[in-house]
Amino acid sequence: MPPSKRAKRTSTMDSLATTASASPAAAEPTSASSKLPYLPSKRRQVKIADDADLVLAKCRKLRDALRMKAMMKQSDSDDDGDDDDEWGGKKKKAKTTTTTTAADYITSAIKSNPDAIDSTKNFGAKTQQLSLAELKSNTTTMSADGKKKIVEVVEMNSTEVIEGIENVAVVVAHQVLAKQGFQLDIPSRAASNQIYVPELDRIVLGDKRGTRSFLNVKESRKAAITTRVLQLLHAVLQKRIHITKRDLFYTDVKLFVDQTDSDGVLDDVATMIGCTRSNLHVVASDKGLVVGRISFFEDGDFIDCTKMGVGGKAIPPYIDKIENIQSDAEFILLVEKEAAYMRMAEDRFYQKYPCIVITAKGQPDVASRMFLSRIASELQIPVLALVDSDPYGLKILSVYMSGSKNMSYDSASLTTPDIKWLGLRPSDLNRYDLPEQCRLKMTDNDIKTGKELLQESFIMKNPEWMKELQKMVKTKEKAEIQALSSFGFQYVTEEYLPRKLREGDWI
Repeated sequence: MPPSKRAKRTSTMDSLATTASASPAAAEPTSASSKLPYLPSKRRQVKIADDADLVLAKCRKLRDALRMKAMMKQSDSDDDGDDDDEWGGKKKKAKTTTTTTAADYITSAIKSNPDAIDSTKNFGAKTQQLSLAELKSNTTTMSADGKKKIVEVVEMNSTEVIEGIENVAVVVAHQVLAKQGFQLDIPSRAASNQIYVPELDRIVLGDKRGTRSFLNVKESRKAAITTRVLQLLHAVLQKRIHITKRDLFYTDVKLFVDQTDSDGVLDDVATMIGCTRSNLHVVASDKGLVVGRISFFEDGDFIDCTKMGVGGKAIPPYIDKIENIQSDAEFILLVEKEAAYMRMAEDRFYQKYPCIVITAKGQPDVASRMFLSRIASELQIPVLALVDSDPYGLKILSVYMSGSKNMSYDSASLTTPDIKWLGLRPSDLNRYDLPEQCRLKMTDNDIKTGKELLQESFIMKNPEWMKELQKMVKTKEKAEIQALSSFGFQYVTEEYLPRKLREGDWI
């Protein structure tokens, strides 16, 4: 660059620097944060919808009918006394170990009266079925105290569970000292011991039992795993701490080899002691979410689920630490998928139409099922379900309502009866003119699953559910909740759900 141009450029830059230093802005620090305090963005206020009374009118009628039914049931229970609670009513805490009576000798009734389950066999249902009337009419299955027997656990405190484990240890010690080896007496959780009782609307565990002998080559490893798990649980309970199932597995990887082995033994131990699995202080990782008009204390901390951020509150695995549940919600909205849940959480649907929104992100975990069962029971408000219009959406509903076979021994605290199917139903596809490109063709496996569901008791007892599922299998069409977004991203919260609620369109 020539000297004359270099000098001219330097002079121009010096002039700009002098002007900048003379301006008021140059005197301020470059970072405004050093002077101004951080101001969080204002929380978006969402008021109750203007048409809330009209939209929720039928939901309130459903709520009132539910509460009236509960009052009548409680009145009948009070008249009958505590001794007549064995068919699913609230029982006082039992201190016996191996079983808690809710109905006695169901399996014996099936053996002595095979005709009682003929109707189930004709439909090819996977789970045995026996009504309470059939059980009560069969006097040959009565025990000495006049009750009928199934394996059903109750809530126990840590001290009672520790005593139960120690009682098992004493029996094992006596057997070893007698040079007999040892064997454990465990209720059978096999499929043949799972029984669906229509009046209870849930799967229960029969009274078949099995042994696990250390001297039997085929059973010795499982017996060793069981005693090791009992030892570990005893230590956890004494320390008054909780651990995850994964933690338990890693305490003895060489023995357990696979986590499914230690997980299965946990359920065996719960049935042996007579307590719920959560009473063993072994929990699964957080999965479920809740947001909306509900508050409670969790281990002494106050939780308001309207002020837990957009995503809401993770459902804690320690349901026993939740106390003082309060809510002004009109209903509980049970959502299958997290994506649909987040839409409702972000739009604050629960403020427009007071409700509680829950999701377990697909197949429900134990904590989510227990939390839903508890709040539905305590608040006495209806539960409306929003699931995909496919066979798996209904299977998920069946777990919430009737329980799973793996946890049938604890079905009383894990099931929520009379959940209403709000959507997305097969009939909605045409009713709401869902575009063809948003409808999915069912696979052969989908169709097979749908036909199997048509044979299940929890579907057969509801003619309207049968009609919807038959329509699904016939048209061979399915759809996801998100398909409604083809009408607009907020169509579900602004149009679909309000219309469903206003019309009382649930089954």
